Amino acid sequence: MSTLAIRLDPHAVDIAIHHDALHFVLADGREISAPLEWFPRLRNASEAQRKNWRLIGKGMGVHWPEIDEDIAVETLMRG
Repeated sequence: MSTLAIRLDPHAVDIAIHHDALHFVLADGREISAPLEWFPRLRNASEAQRKNWRLIGKGMGVHWPEIDEDIAVETLMRG
């Protein structure tokens, strides 16, 4: 019997923000979410400000320059 080796890679490759949650898609296929309530600056930002993001640290986190917010993947994984 063989087993499938799973390679975990906790780097973000994409994000989505819904009306009440921040959603990260990770390089290994996992998806993690956290409530926007945890991130008041992001929660209070306009839709345009929320859409203006970039991955930082090769996907270790996300930065929103207009609201000066950085969120690490690790933060969502600890939640």
